[in-house]
Amino acid sequence: MTKQEKNDVIEVLKGKFSQYNNFYVTNTESLTVAQVTKLRNHCFDKQVEMKVAKNTLIKKALESLSTEKYAGVFDSLHNVTALLFSENPKEPALILSGFRKESKGEKPELKAAFINGDVFVGDNQLKALTQIKTKNELIGEVIGLLQSPIQRVLGALQNKDAAKEEVAAPIKAVAEPAVTAQVAEVAPVAQAPEAETGTAPEVAAAVE
Repeated sequence: MTKQEKNDVIEVLKGKFSQYNNFYVTNTESLTVAQVTKLRNHCFDKQVEMKVAKNTLIKKALESLSTEKYAGVFDSLHNVTALLFSENPKEPALILSGFRKESKGEKPELKAAFINGDVFVGDNQLKALTQIKTKNELIGEVIGLLQSPIQRVLGALQNKDAAKEEVAAPIKAVAEPAVTAQVAEVAPVAQAPEAETGTAPEVAAAVE
């Protein structure tokens, strides 16, 4: 590899490190060409970028950006290294875990993971990384917590309205017969004058 080619690789890596807040440093040593290709396909399907590069070039790319920020990653740059870049912080962990389970092996091995400024070192961190919450998941949980009190209030109001309707129905049923009875009692009184009117001729004759 010429000096220009090395510089080109460093520039590409710098672009990726600047673009992504999450990347995994893995050891793909002992994997066959077919297995590496399969791993690349898994990454592509999940929108994870996989880059294989020499450790010295990876280190130079990181150092040119921030020695302090990436200090925890440098010790993991040994043996064969494949970098996995992802917007989703746990997607590479799920890919590695699934690939190892499918192939019944221990590779690719997780050497380190840089997640939003935090560094997780060692293969024993893989399981924990598969369980971390993504930004969208955290937002969903917060929204759920905020909605819970509102839903309880709405539920209470709905129950209260339902109770009012149940109480109002019997009162209405009792009130209607009472009104009907009162009308029945008043009706004969209203007809009384008609009876008196019917004897009007007889009264007139008596007067004459």
